Amino acid sequence: MAAKRDYKAEYKKFHSSPAAKKKRAAANAGREKLGLKKGDPRDASHKKGGKVMAEHRSKNRGSKNAQAGDRRARGSGSKKKS
Repeated sequence: MAAKRDYKAEYKKFHSSPAAKKKRAAANAGREKLGLKKGDPRDASHKKGGKVMAEHRSKNRGSKNAQAGDRRARGSGSKKKS
């Protein structure tokens, strides 16, 4: 039998790595540049062409026409009748 994984230790090790810290700092700097703070109902929305803007959570998440991959992942929206 394989040894049991220590997920807590893996999580701590990954998030304390220099690469993870650098990525998190870049994300936080981007949010700060947009004027977003903790608890803000807006998210950093990534638009076509690399533009980032503040957009309300409900508008940013679940957009069926933001990208072609979103439409394919969600399906047609209606169940097939058998």
